Amino acid sequence: MSFPSPPLDGALCRERQNRLRTYLAERNLEAAIFFNRHYVYALSGYWHEQPLTPTAILVARDGETTIFTHDDSAVAPAADRNVTYVPNHLFTLKPNLSGCLAEVLNPFLKTIKTAGTEEQTPTALIEGPDCHDISEDYQYLRRKKDADEVAAFEFTIQCAYRAYATAQKIIKPGVTEVEVMAAMQESATLEAGEFLSGWGQDFQCGSPGGFARHGRKIEAGELYVLDVGVGVRGYRSDLCRTFAVDGNPSDAQEAAHARIVETMQMGEAMLKPGQSCSEMYEQVHAGLEGWNGYQFFHHAGHGVGLDAHEVPRINPGWKDTFEVGDLVAFEPGLYGAELRGGIRLENNYLITEDGHRQLSHYPLALTSTSA
Repeated sequence: MSFPSPPLDGALCRERQNRLRTYLAERNLEAAIFFNRHYVYALSGYWHEQPLTPTAILVARDGETTIFTHDDSAVAPAADRNVTYVPNHLFTLKPNLSGCLAEVLNPFLKTIKTAGTEEQTPTALIEGPDCHDISEDYQYLRRKKDADEVAAFEFTIQCAYRAYATAQKIIKPGVTEVEVMAAMQESATLEAGEFLSGWGQDFQCGSPGGFARHGRKIEAGELYVLDVGVGVRGYRSDLCRTFAVDGNPSDAQEAAHARIVETMQMGEAMLKPGQSCSEMYEQVHAGLEGWNGYQFFHHAGHGVGLDAHEVPRINPGWKDTFEVGDLVAFEPGLYGAELRGGIRLENNYLITEDGHRQLSHYPLALTSTSA
């Protein structure tokens, strides 16, 4: 086991705060108010373990950084102050917990006229400043991952490895999708050594993806697409592997798998600073859509980190370009009835000055070790 997750560097948290302050100054905003506990962690180093209760961070453009939590012993290496609230009475949670937090937050906002917020911040409860949603801008602002964030992200990849190893041991005809999903989640949790902050996403067999179905048993001849996101303390990897249930893939399945591996190699050559993401998508799409009558109907990848999908997007709907420091998931796939579900492979990469560094290396083979 490799836990615990490496802690964030307080000095780098401060650098992330300063980048946010520069953004606030450029847009004439006096503060940022975030309720997303992942963002609180990235900016302050404080991890709020309890998902039932809210936490918040206030980054003043020209002042201090304050976190708000019910934990009076919170460890926050990059916060100047910790303000606590009471979320329960005799351990029974109060209604409107965000309102409880806002009661202690609002006194700090009396002199602030304008503030940036993100999608989880309950602006109806915020008293004082004029609130502006900066959710998308903040994704662009924090797209460059610092060394401590990359280390935290790589830890989640190790947790995903253990989940895949467990899946390969138990996958066989007759096992249910829920059994596979539950065993993988247990293994990832054991590797993390703590409650996962994120878990998902595709556990249907004989299908391009979806949640595990109650009572549904996996069958010989099917392919099992397991697209797994493991989150630990807010940071979340995103990998996909596909396995033949009976360990005996057909010629058509093997050929499609080889085509996707070739496409991954082609796409990896484009993972470099300055590359247009939409152009990369078009090349991937052209090489897969319609090949042997199969379909490729989704994006070719996206940024990863604190949210399931981040900047940049390998998607024709956006005009993103790779930049140094991007964490990227690249995921080509092929789908069709003859494939008994489909095949998708996904790895994670860090964009570097001279190209990229591949972060995930779990084997791509279709054959399960249990075969």
